[in-house]
Amino acid sequence: MTFYPLQPMLALIAGILILVRPALLNYIVAIYLILIGVIGLAHF
Repeated sequence: MTFYPLQPMLALIAGILILVRPALLNYIVAIYLILIGVIGLAHF
């Protein structure tokens, strides 16, 4: 089973998107928090 560190990858992608398009900050933060919550719940 291969482990992919999803949280650091999501944080990196979110940071890059915020640098490129600062107007998307609210949406990027909201999507990031939802994804981290889902990942956290899925791994119990």
